[in-house]
Amino acid sequence: MPKTGRNDLCSCGSGKKFKKCHGVKASTNRQSKVLMVVVGGAVIAALAAAAASLTSEREGAGTRVWDPVHGHYHNQYGQEIP
Repeated sequence: MPKTGRNDLCSCGSGKKFKKCHGVKASTNRQSKVLMVVVGGAVIAALAAAAASLTSEREGAGTRVWDPVHGHYHNQYGQEIP
């Protein structure tokens, strides 16, 4: 049995072309899956960035040292922290 072309009449008997009847559902489903993968990847990347940010802040917060001579904090490398 030959494959239905986009411009052939739909086999369901609606009288519409396949691309306007059942052809739309197939392409929409594929686009939904691609969109879901892209959004999922973006969410995972955002979570990873947030975790890295929290981790780096926590490490930096514990290494602040008050310098009474200069009157401000320094980090573990001797750089001034505002």
